[in-house]
Amino acid sequence: MAHIDYFLSTISPFTYFAGLRLEEIAAKHGATIAYKPIDIIALFGRTGGTPPGQRHQNRQDYRLQELARASSKTGLPYHEKPAHFPTNAAPSSYAVIAAQKAGGGDLGKLCHSLLAAVWAEQKDIAEDAVIKACLEGAGFDPALADTGLLTGAEIYPANLEEAVEKGVFGAPFYVVDSGQVFWGNDRLDDLDAHLDGRL
Repeated sequence: MAHIDYFLSTISPFTYFAGLRLEEIAAKHGATIAYKPIDIIALFGRTGGTPPGQRHQNRQDYRLQELARASSKTGLPYHEKPAHFPTNAAPSSYAVIAAQKAGGGDLGKLCHSLLAAVWAEQKDIAEDAVIKACLEGAGFDPALADTGLLTGAEIYPANLEEAVEKGVFGAPFYVVDSGQVFWGNDRLDDLDAHLDGRL
């Protein structure tokens, strides 16, 4: 049975546009997933990347075209300039970490609902009420937003270190136990083919 370490950012638009395809692919192949939220800005700093707002205008313009195309291809609505982006991704990341530890709900749904809150619903996922609503909507105890702070604060930076060690430099990033890595929502077909033995 294959295993996938899924490095994600709860504020990444390309992670949002991945939707629930990873979960569908994993279910198809009987693969397990470990959700590993990371501080994407810190990751850029560690691996030679640049935050979107600091990139050359040519790159910023291209990114906006890519986002519009991704929305068209996936059918997922989005706002080009969300009201609460960037925002502090730590609280929502802590909630994902706590939910994974607690179990009992749908982690894929939780991650996607947090991302949709940013990119489609104009909500601030640094706010407790937004995080708790996403937890509850995915079948988790909303109190995890409070009780999971300590665990999240320990694991969140550890995820970053693990990401750098495993060759991760962006999000979404999929690391398979076969040693193959895949970067971006547009590489999910390749991940599917790899798990199927075709790539």
